[in-house]
Amino acid sequence: MLKNAFWLFAFATLLLIFFLPSFTIMQEQREKNLEYERRIAELKGRNRELEKEKRLLLEDPVYLERVAREEMGLVREGEMVYRLMPVNAEK
Repeated sequence: MLKNAFWLFAFATLLLIFFLPSFTIMQEQREKNLEYERRIAELKGRNRELEKEKRLLLEDPVYLERVAREEMGLVREGEMVYRLMPVNAEK
């Protein structure tokens, strides 16, 4: 009886030694896959935002003008731009 228990213990230990590293690698791969899926979802959301902005730039002249004025500093002919500088509080 003791001999059978020893062989069973030895067999279980060998199985653990052989399969534990591959199980650990499999768990790491699952974690990487979850991270990749999260990143893919994040990039798909960003892609939707960029597609929406592209559509607005191509189809909406009001949006296009606002972007040109705010981000590129463009003005219409005859307009004057006044830039107010903050007063230094140190004086």
